[in-house]
Amino acid sequence: MRIFIYAIIFFAFFDLFAQLPIISPFAIELQATPFLAGLAVGMYSLSNTFGNVVSGIFSDRKGPFAILVAGLLLTAFFLFTYSLAEGPYSLLAIRFLHGLSAGLIVPAAFTYLANRTDHSRRGKGAAVSGAFVGLAAIIGPAYGAILSSRTNVPDTMAVTGSILLVLGLLSFFILSRNIIKKKELPPEPLTLNMIIHNSGLLRAFMGAFFLMFSQGVLAYMLPLKVSGLGLPQQMSGLLLSVFGIAAILVFLLPINRLFDAVKPVFTLITGFLIMGSALFLLSAVSAPALLYVSMISYGIGFALLFPSINSLLIDSTTQRSRGKAYGYFYAFFSIGVVAGSSFTGAMALTADRGFVTSGVLLLSAAAVNFATLRK
Repeated sequence: MRIFIYAIIFFAFFDLFAQLPIISPFAIELQATPFLAGLAVGMYSLSNTFGNVVSGIFSDRKGPFAILVAGLLLTAFFLFTYSLAEGPYSLLAIRFLHGLSAGLIVPAAFTYLANRTDHSRRGKGAAVSGAFVGLAAIIGPAYGAILSSRTNVPDTMAVTGSILLVLGLLSFFILSRNIIKKKELPPEPLTLNMIIHNSGLLRAFMGAFFLMFSQGVLAYMLPLKVSGLGLPQQMSGLLLSVFGIAAILVFLLPINRLFDAVKPVFTLITGFLIMGSALFLLSAVSAPALLYVSMISYGIGFALLFPSINSLLIDSTTQRSRGKAYGYFYAFFSIGVVAGSSFTGAMALTADRGFVTSGVLLLSAAAVNFATLRK
């Protein structure tokens, strides 16, 4: 059962990463202006944020089963509608609906997983799920770029839609509603005031935002850094793959026991420090070997941070409020990606300045978490 949920998590993120290299060229192919092409890319993340929140609310009220199945089937349906896009505005509508439905999947899947993971192994469980996310980040963009170059974008989306359709149908039969909802208990409220006074949730949400803020900066600035050094453009893809491989190794090797043996706040602070330092190194070096060292370091920091924020969220919630918490958590993920790329683009920062800015924010987050340890 757990492996099946991991498969859902993998393909949910696979859908996200596979579209990254192909949406803006597809929008331009449909006669979109540069502004509309950028909006088509960002529209998914915008509506995905709302989908995350809705998923969290209904996961607490009705259990994650129904919202998970609905998210898979709806996302599959909207992936098939890319063939109906005739211009930039119809593409924007499809992107909005795709992001909204896809936003239902991940919080429900993680809620289902967290509610059935023994507390003493929640860190290791989060690490394994992080490995599937990392694997999707490596395979997804290559799949999207290669298949769309051989066929077209609608066909590429349809293949992903077929996979999610099968997963949705299997979910309906495999995942038992009675197992998922052991007790008919009312959901617990999760108000802004409650979040503010819950240090664990604040740390988890802060971690989610800054983690993905740095990812947004990296995705936007790394190709600029590589081209600015006169290196082959495909090297940016190799660097991102190295980062993903380093993270997956930490997630899956025996070192993942660390996440249950050490308090998550300590691995969170360490992750922030390593990621921030890696970005400073990335801004300062020009030799290819040192670029790879920077990305390996960044991947290790990422691998320390991701399970930590998941563990903090689990520790700070009950089964009756965890769905909403995961909904907000992944909303911060989506907002962070958009904020990272948008902020550095709006400030017209160079690649090196963008890395330094993101590094300062990560080190500042580490300092804030360390300063508030006693409280």
